[in-house]
Amino acid sequence: MSDNGKIPFLDLVTPHLALEEELLLIFRSALRTAVFVGGEMVDEFEQEFARFCGVQYCVGVGSGTDALRFALIAAGVQPGNTVITVPNTFIATTEAISQAGAVPDFVEIDERTYNMDASKLHEYLETRCYIQEATGKLLNRATGRPVTAVVPVHLYGQMANMDRILDVAEQHKLVVIEDACQAHGAEYFSGQQNRWKGAGSIGRAAAFSFYPGKNLGACGEAGAVTTNDPLLSEKVRMLRDHGQRQKYQHEVEGYNGRLDGIQAGILRTKLHYLVDWNRKRREKARNYNELLSSEVDVVTVPCEPSWARAVYHLYVIRVQNRDQLQAHLAQANIASQIHYPTPLHLQKAYTGLGYKRGDFPVSEKTASEILSLPMYPSLELDQQERIVQKVCEFVSVQSASRWHPSLQPASLS
Repeated sequence: MSDNGKIPFLDLVTPHLALEEELLLIFRSALRTAVFVGGEMVDEFEQEFARFCGVQYCVGVGSGTDALRFALIAAGVQPGNTVITVPNTFIATTEAISQAGAVPDFVEIDERTYNMDASKLHEYLETRCYIQEATGKLLNRATGRPVTAVVPVHLYGQMANMDRILDVAEQHKLVVIEDACQAHGAEYFSGQQNRWKGAGSIGRAAAFSFYPGKNLGACGEAGAVTTNDPLLSEKVRMLRDHGQRQKYQHEVEGYNGRLDGIQAGILRTKLHYLVDWNRKRREKARNYNELLSSEVDVVTVPCEPSWARAVYHLYVIRVQNRDQLQAHLAQANIASQIHYPTPLHLQKAYTGLGYKRGDFPVSEKTASEILSLPMYPSLELDQQERIVQKVCEFVSVQSASRWHPSLQPASLS
């Protein structure tokens, strides 16, 4: 690729062109059977994705938000409960909590992994909550609300430290629902079980999103709940389909959250390639790490602990003057994004929770420094070299400007 060629943030065209004939077969099958919602293609995908995740059950739903909402409701979270998660995630995490009738609250993240800090979860439960003697419920001191669940987010394709989170949750009788919407195929080494476990197989249940840009993406909206709990699985099946086990027999008031047959067929076809796609993402991440190794003092690359096998849904660096770096990359026809620029506790939508700037300093600091570089299986090494060249060019001028203030990054062409 020439220096004038644009490097996109995400390439959704290449894999679909490569699989075009296989995907067209799915569409033709749907046309000939007229099974557009549910049906055999959904059943087959659910079975295969359950095996992929290492669980007994998978329930396909309409989106990742549906998946998390249904998992919380099916796990017993009640209206008015408090569900704990992290402030540095996409709002769908907290939307699902609210849509389940519960109230989201936050604990701080680990600055290395950007995932939930189990020690902060423990601190929250020990200092901000108490056990009500009459009921035995764990209540938030400030709000009086029962605290019943925790949602660790496997952000950017890397697993949270689940052993420690599960320990804390078990001590306080909390349900753990994994937000695995960015972690298809990621793995965690459980010291408690002395084996690697896949994302979606560790908590009481997990939510996956198959939004098109995910490691495993549909050609539209789709999601899934994974679990080893047969009752929870059955409840999700009812919730997604208007609360019915059989047609017009409604046991509960449910939702319209079913998975389309065409999307399930597309996902099943793509699932056969996911291991290889994830391998390529890990290879691209290693390339980035090596290319950026000379800039370790000024560019923070992703940390992958020994207990994690990340799948790099995103490759996120940290750097001072992030916005200027993003502008510099854009001038060079290199697309980048920020995931996420404003932590949820500072979003207007959550002013009612009463948080202010400074309450989650790690989340706030990282949000001001993170930048997601292009990451997808078809990303070429020469493209990565050009991206890193522009990053290094920027930080080099940044370093020089500290000694010579007249040299500013804006002077870069």
